Amino acid sequence: MQSILIKDTTRQEREEIVRKALWGGCGSECEFCSGCDSLGGGRIEELYRPYIDGLLEISEINAGYQAPFVR
Repeated sequence: MQSILIKDTTRQEREEIVRKALWGGCGSECEFCSGCDSLGGGRIEELYRPYIDGLLEISEINAGYQAPFVR
């Protein structure tokens, strides 16, 4: 399995990782969808923008998103 860490990927690879693994992960196409937004997560492409930009790992973004729901 190929690493998805920022240090091991290019921006283009991270965009592809997000597109393949996260966009449409619920079983639907994201274009014109507001499902994630209605759950408080915002548009999925913006939620994972820090990963694409090389600022935060996916695990860090997920942890921050889940934090309000974890006791």
